[in-house]
Amino acid sequence: MNTMILALPGAENLAQTLASLLHCPASMLEVHRFPDGEGLVRLRTGVEGQRVLLAAHLDHPDEKTLELLFAADAARDLGAAEIGLVAPYLPYMRQDERFRPGEAITSRTYARVLSATVDFLVTVDPHLHRMASLDQIYTVRSKVVAAAPAIAQWLVREVPQPLLVGPDSESEQWVADVAGRLDVPYVIMTKERRGDRDVQVRMPPGARCEGRVPVLLDDIASSGHTLATAAEVVRDAGWGQPLCIAVHALLDQAGLDLLHRAGARRIVSCDTIPHPTNAIALGPWLAEGVRGYLQD
Repeated sequence: MNTMILALPGAENLAQTLASLLHCPASMLEVHRFPDGEGLVRLRTGVEGQRVLLAAHLDHPDEKTLELLFAADAARDLGAAEIGLVAPYLPYMRQDERFRPGEAITSRTYARVLSATVDFLVTVDPHLHRMASLDQIYTVRSKVVAAAPAIAQWLVREVPQPLLVGPDSESEQWVADVAGRLDVPYVIMTKERRGDRDVQVRMPPGARCEGRVPVLLDDIASSGHTLATAAEVVRDAGWGQPLCIAVHALLDQAGLDLLHRAGARRIVSCDTIPHPTNAIALGPWLAEGVRGYLQD
């Protein structure tokens, strides 16, 4: 079965990278916006009998998901044999239970929508805090690509003698993985969240930097407040200015400014979302994750 990569708006570079690595063609989705805000999507190439890989960056998902649904439905209606989704950042994962009466469990809802739309999904390090795997909410085949190998390779090239620091218990899975690959020490802070922009973190008793370069690592940098608070703790402990790494960077300029004011020497992210801090390319790992679905 031939494979065609279809890029949603904003994911053109991702589509071209995958096309080069997977040796298949890529096409850009055409989107027209009517004056009332409704959108129209158009496939620029035939897809009958082909496997279609939708390449999408799903930050700001409320703006982008309808285009994804329309593109997938059009491809199916035009005869695509199979439809896959390559979305390095998978949104709507934080709300995995009902924290207050009446709240929607949006991770389940979003999973039902995507599971009814595509045949398989490839993503990078989704925020699985209280779930063992995506299979708990997604009913389609899914492949989770780990960012840890790429982060470890980047640190080998860029940072001598790192000390990995996790700002909270949720970050430990990524911090421990990268530290293990590099055979370097790591510490995990404790965090108390009082609101979206109000957090407090504490260094574990007895933690030492021992002349190493502190590297704060987290899966998602959204408002920047958790990493900024952690950076201040690192700096106040006399460890110097930390390097901050996020797998998924959702930070706006205010968040970046906050991190710099907190003492971050540099802010780096994986290219799961186009962002000024992108420095760690995941294309080869994403392509490898897709290859398992390309067998006829």
